[in-house]
Amino acid sequence: MPFIVTEPCVQCKYTDCVEVCPMDCFVEGPNFLAIDPAGCIDCSVCVPQCPVDAIVNAKEASEAQQLYIAINAQAAQQWPSITRRQPPLPEHEAWRGVADKMHLLVQPG
Repeated sequence: MPFIVTEPCVQCKYTDCVEVCPMDCFVEGPNFLAIDPAGCIDCSVCVPQCPVDAIVNAKEASEAQQLYIAINAQAAQQWPSITRRQPPLPEHEAWRGVADKMHLLVQPG
């Protein structure tokens, strides 16, 4: 099962994870990153790179995280690939650790 990016990434968009991905599976939206499930080889090297613990294995996703499986898959079809680290969003520190950010996610499509 591939890894997925979940809610803690919303409004933060740290990109430490993209540099270590051997398959260049990350895609970038306006306020969120996602992982292309078709290219993810389940290596998990991106997981410890995320400073907000937003990356989880899809098969281990909690009930609340399950909807991010579809969001990551849809984003992979529509958002551009990102392979280099970039600065996080301007107000990332204010959003770090904030729960219930799903309503802020600029979704693909």
